[in-house]
Amino acid sequence: MTVCFFMKRSSVQPISATITMGLESGYTRKLIDKQEIVAWLQRYQNRLFKEKRISLSIRLSSCDIVFDGQIEPHLRLGLINYPKFPMSGELFKTTADALVRELMQAFNQNRMVVEYWDETVMFESSPDLDPRIKLK
Repeated sequence: MTVCFFMKRSSVQPISATITMGLESGYTRKLIDKQEIVAWLQRYQNRLFKEKRISLSIRLSSCDIVFDGQIEPHLRLGLINYPKFPMSGELFKTTADALVRELMQAFNQNRMVVEYWDETVMFESSPDLDPRIKLK
């Protein structure tokens, strides 16, 4: 017996962003628990949908940033223009930028970077550098 089913294929404009977030609060070396960030993101997603009807799926992966004397654990937050809930490029960037600003405030981040499909943006709340960085 053959089972037939219909499979719908959807596509949208390829819009993406990768946000890199340190897992230290400021330059204190106090680590932020990933589960704390996950819980915060879930509350943020719920609020975003309730207030603006925007659905934002976030892929999390761990990495380390190595720069001169600094080695710091980070999270990479991957965002895409998900075909089930498509957005324009302008709305996508506005939404991602707002997420970064709120993450910075909630988790005491001095700077965060967003790699968009067409530009790389740095958000900075302080010009200070991590004291472990020894630029020569």
